[in-house]
Amino acid sequence: MASNVKHPELAEQGRLKIEWASEHMPVLRLVRKRFLKEKPFKGVTIAMALHVEPKTCVLAKTLRDGGAKVMITGCNPLTTQDDAAAGLATEKDIEVICWRGETKEEYYANLNKVLDSKPNITIDDGCDLVSLVHTKREELLPNVIGGCEETTTGINRLKAMEKDGVLKYPMMDVNNAYTKYLFDNRYGTGQSTIDGIMAATNLILAGKSFVVAGYGWCGKGVAMRAKGMGCSVIVTEVDEIRALEAVMDGFRVMPMGDAAKIGDIFVTTTGNKDIIRGEHIKIMKDGALLSNAGHFDNEIDKSFLEKFKKRKIRENVEEFVVGDKKIYLLAEGRLVNLVAGQGHPAEIMDMSFADQALGAEFLVKNKGKLGPKVYRIPEDIDREIARLKLESLGVSLDSLSKEQKEYMSGWKEGT
Repeated sequence: MASNVKHPELAEQGRLKIEWASEHMPVLRLVRKRFLKEKPFKGVTIAMALHVEPKTCVLAKTLRDGGAKVMITGCNPLTTQDDAAAGLATEKDIEVICWRGETKEEYYANLNKVLDSKPNITIDDGCDLVSLVHTKREELLPNVIGGCEETTTGINRLKAMEKDGVLKYPMMDVNNAYTKYLFDNRYGTGQSTIDGIMAATNLILAGKSFVVAGYGWCGKGVAMRAKGMGCSVIVTEVDEIRALEAVMDGFRVMPMGDAAKIGDIFVTTTGNKDIIRGEHIKIMKDGALLSNAGHFDNEIDKSFLEKFKKRKIRENVEEFVVGDKKIYLLAEGRLVNLVAGQGHPAEIMDMSFADQALGAEFLVKNKGKLGPKVYRIPEDIDREIARLKLESLGVSLDSLSKEQKEYMSGWKEGT
């Protein structure tokens, strides 16, 4: 099978972007250096469905340098960067099958083409590869050692599969590694979502009412960055503890039915569906901007908007005339940070993709020892990634003395 990309003429531009990303991913660079020596994936085929952009390409090359044959496609029809895909497609032992603007049929056809390689490891962002293997490609199950999952939505699906007893191979929960969610979900999503909104609209954020749906780690990051840009931030939540945390962080908390009336910009970050519905859109201000930072494009009710007259007014901005007002949908309701922006900064994905690489290595080293469950990234891997990242930043730590360690593990010393 050969690579299939739409714009091979952009390969040199893509290679330069991949090189730039690599220069700002020191942890993954160190992992890659070790992989080149040890070849932990010799004889292993890895199928990947991730957002194909420069940082992802660095991960693919890292796995390839570890001895793997790598097959990669996108995990979203609109988030592939064609120049990065073209640049990666020139690499030996890496086959790329994706492009920006895939139809739904093309998207699933590309997933299946990647699976035709009979992979030993799957790497997902959203669980689509795993779902296909477990439903329509069950003949592949005997070959699979395990898989890694990148994002909250995918982990939710995997845990549901595990609970229902249908998960057939071990999965590494990359999303809940400390070096992933505390940084990628918060600082990565926060910065890249704001970047995507600004790139799409070229409007000022300061002084606007900014509604964040969901106060998980992604929502926290978006709210924090919106506040930093001078917005008045409103949070909507269904969880009492997260809602209380948002209040204590200085944000107004209210139901979407109330927030819809006063918001200028809306961002959904829940991983659930039907967050902004027709009933909310009807009562929004003229000129309200709707965007999504969750994995799937079902957080905003696009079917309701499609009932009204629309036009594409800017790249990644659709205008809908709803009654006597105009409502704007960014990035077709898909991941605004990747469709309209450039995704997370390389320094952030450095840690997330190090988790992916070392999670895949963990699966190979423990082949046959793990049951069909969802496993956290081991703490020693998490801490090693944090240590390497701190080292690259020139940051040093204190260390506990023998007496301090004994004190912390004992109980006899009191007041």
